[in-house]
Amino acid sequence: MPKNPWARNPWFETVHEAQRRAKKRLPKSVYSSLVAGTQAGITVNDNTAAFNELGFAPHVVGTQPDRELSTTVMGQEISFPVMISPTGVQAVDPDGEVAVARAAAARGTAMGLSSFASHPVEEVAAANDKFFFQIYWLGSREEILARAERAKAAGAKGLIVTTDWVFNVGRDWGSPEIPEKVDFAALLKLAPEIAVKPRYALDWVKGGTINIPDLTAPNLTPPGEPGPTFFGAYGQWMNTPPPTWEDLKWLREQWDGPFMVKGITRLDDAKRAVDIGASAISVSNHGGNNLDGTPATIRVLGPIADAVGHDIEVLLDGGIRRGSDVTKALALGARAVMIGRAYLWGLAANGQAGVENVLDLLRMGLDSSLMGLGRKSIHELFRDDLVIPEDFERSFGHV
Repeated sequence: MPKNPWARNPWFETVHEAQRRAKKRLPKSVYSSLVAGTQAGITVNDNTAAFNELGFAPHVVGTQPDRELSTTVMGQEISFPVMISPTGVQAVDPDGEVAVARAAAARGTAMGLSSFASHPVEEVAAANDKFFFQIYWLGSREEILARAERAKAAGAKGLIVTTDWVFNVGRDWGSPEIPEKVDFAALLKLAPEIAVKPRYALDWVKGGTINIPDLTAPNLTPPGEPGPTFFGAYGQWMNTPPPTWEDLKWLREQWDGPFMVKGITRLDDAKRAVDIGASAISVSNHGGNNLDGTPATIRVLGPIADAVGHDIEVLLDGGIRRGSDVTKALALGARAVMIGRAYLWGLAANGQAGVENVLDLLRMGLDSSLMGLGRKSIHELFRDDLVIPEDFERSFGHV
């Protein structure tokens, strides 16, 4: 039977199209949680807009016919310098983090798994053995260490300790309403949203039964024990005193593998991460969900990489929407980038295949810009490949 010429092509050509399809498919509250930042959204907007201020200085003769994109991050070989950033409960697709893990494995890259994930670490490890487990400072030291040891037993290759978060979730455009748990009462309340998104609802029906999205965090308890609800875990997190550098040093001493500190935007904090023996840092402002008014991560990346890049691996997290954005980050000193919203939109648009689609787009865009710059390898990218406005970069917390 010939293909229906009016059928929608599952492939999308840009991350922006993935976002458009995600918005079309998801209930309003679910989609809102994927795009929101704190307060006025200054940081979440600057994270993407800042990339557009950077230009390229291309070569038009002598471009390289073959280009090397592979690298390593915290000892793991990846096919190109883009990896999955850890994000919490992924109720945009029934397979959630497992689908993302499969997609990352299919494209030869690693993923970070949130401790607030909706699938157990053991299930994710079975789909992709190149994963790093993300830790929030939640509960006692003993509880934190137990979670880390569970992840190690499952095969985690390293830890990502997230520090870039504040608890003010007020947003000028309104915060999405997320239920404590998805029970009958919550479904009834959300029914008007879900009714106009039938495809989303049907995706949760398997074998004639409704599989209600799981808003629990199973990786915060021992294997086999029921995890707390998302808001239960969030409440415990809010009531745990934030970590000190001494706390992070203690955890580093307990963990004998690669160790990343995520949330660095200051030079002095980058230096402290080096001092405690971290393997890597992620220059990150939690995708604009930390303190609003923090500069875009691409603005602070260069000075941080210049200061500590010879002592520690430097990654960037925030605002990546195109392969050319990846190129710009590498030219300013990043070893690799981590993506969040981009792959979640892909997941919402087309499940595992949608995440693979996003990764393919970033890889193709990176390869194309590398060719235009006349570089044979991502390791040859430098500042001279960019046109950087005089007042573009931000640097604070001098050492």
